[in-house]
Amino acid sequence: MKLSQVVQTLESAGFAPAFAREPLADPELSDVCTRTEQVSHGALYCCVKGFKTDGHAFAEEAERRGAAAFLAERPLATSLPVVLVQDSRKAAATAAAAVHGFPAEALSLAAVTGTNGKSTTAWITRSILRAGGISCGLLGTIVYDDGKREEPADRTTPDGPSVQRWLARIAENGGQACVMEASSHGLDLHRLECCRFDALAFTNLTPEHLDFHGDMESYFQAKRRLFTDHARPEARFVLNVDDPWGLRLAELFPDRALPYGIGQGTGLRGQILAMGLDGTDLEISVPGEKTPIRVRSPLVGLHNVSNVLASIGIALSLGMGQEAIRYGIENLPPVPGRLQRFRFENGVTCFIDYAHTPDGLEKALKAVGADCRGSVHAVFGLGGERTVENRPLMGRVAAALADTVVLTMDNPRSEDPRTIARQIEEGLQGARLRSHSVILDRKEAVHAALDSAVSGDVVLLAGKGPETTMILADGPVPYNDEESVREWSRTRGIPILS
Repeated sequence: MKLSQVVQTLESAGFAPAFAREPLADPELSDVCTRTEQVSHGALYCCVKGFKTDGHAFAEEAERRGAAAFLAERPLATSLPVVLVQDSRKAAATAAAAVHGFPAEALSLAAVTGTNGKSTTAWITRSILRAGGISCGLLGTIVYDDGKREEPADRTTPDGPSVQRWLARIAENGGQACVMEASSHGLDLHRLECCRFDALAFTNLTPEHLDFHGDMESYFQAKRRLFTDHARPEARFVLNVDDPWGLRLAELFPDRALPYGIGQGTGLRGQILAMGLDGTDLEISVPGEKTPIRVRSPLVGLHNVSNVLASIGIALSLGMGQEAIRYGIENLPPVPGRLQRFRFENGVTCFIDYAHTPDGLEKALKAVGADCRGSVHAVFGLGGERTVENRPLMGRVAAALADTVVLTMDNPRSEDPRTIARQIEEGLQGARLRSHSVILDRKEAVHAALDSAVSGDVVLLAGKGPETTMILADGPVPYNDEESVREWSRTRGIPILS
């Protein structure tokens, strides 16, 4: 697409673009980028002001890499065309949609937002859609999937141009749909511009990212933006009315809501028939259907019942039948780092989970502890430069639901991990807790917890999930919980059974 055509699109979208000076050429654009490492020949480089750096400072590097033009908020020292806008971050997504042929319009789109449960819900939804014969991609915390190839994700919701690039790949691969996790950061930072969804789900809201949003009301308003700004006219809103913020959304959008919850009530309801460390048997009542759906979910815990219901609500909104729903759930591929289970020959069971908030840790510990015949061991830390108030709360949750605790690192960033551990320790007060220790090296902490566990015990490794790096003050270094678990199994000579 020609630069002039992108400028026309921006004008139509109300961005009031203007050239810094009249360009000598009208280059053909091959891509749109906000990061210099993504720039290739023919790209439009968008100078976005970040929280720590300003993309305008990297324009010279982008030009060296082959950029054909710039989108910026102020003039640049370059001979290339520079299009000026007031908000280059927001305009970047619109420009990318234009360059890639507005791929969102060719796909059925589903979005999941909320504090916890987004990844699992999106994972289940993709499985159901594929069971129903729908070629489906996925953009979320765990992976970006274009329908043919998966790549590890670097953030929950990619930047706006990357979203459009991935949607274009899905469409080019013959994809019919995409399931996306919509983070509050992504919504506030305009990463979902030019995306309109057919089904939108809300899982829950608990304190997180308040360092960014300030308070819970602002956090909620960021989530609400998904439903006000990014819904297609006939879209259904799949809302967890067991959560007070989800109930508030249902009251705001009564004509579009498909409420869901556990137990009795209206809407999509799930009854638990049996639950254990091997999975959950459910009976799902569907509005307008006489026959409920009976399904065996491989997922563990009450919170995953809620995630299954959210996925069913999305699937129903996209026209999936009961057989596809049942098959997609019962044949769900393991969700990496979401209560990912390892059974050992010595009778110990280990779970790796991404839980990194008090609510998430509570749900994970309740899930693994409900059917535990022995002791519950918890290994966790908390990220640096994040909501400090959550640290003693994490300790309080662990003290109430675990028998032993090992405090360790979890992306301390520029903070001293010892300080984070001490702040968590302030909340480690509970009648159940027998002992706790601090082992900052996470691999050593994992091995110590597994060494102390005996037959019938459960070990929960919380916070990192499938992440493959530990973010320290000097940047990320390689680390992965599953690799630590497998190394322990190998060095101790205790095989993993499943």
